[in-house]
Amino acid sequence: MGLKHKKYVYVLRSDGWYIKVRVIKGAPEDSPDRYIPVGPKTKKPPLTATILKEEELPVEARMKLYQI
Repeated sequence: MGLKHKKYVYVLRSDGWYIKVRVIKGAPEDSPDRYIPVGPKTKKPPLTATILKEEELPVEARMKLYQI
């Protein structure tokens, strides 16, 4: 599964799972609306994926990661 033009990234949660997240490029960097979780959680992201750590996201966006 390829990722399209850096629209999607994988975020590493503190429990070791990765979540696929849609990145809205037009939104401000510190806005929680910039990051929208879309995919299922997985233990192994694609090799070509950009990986972000949970701490790099705003607090409100981190809460959305655990709803999946």
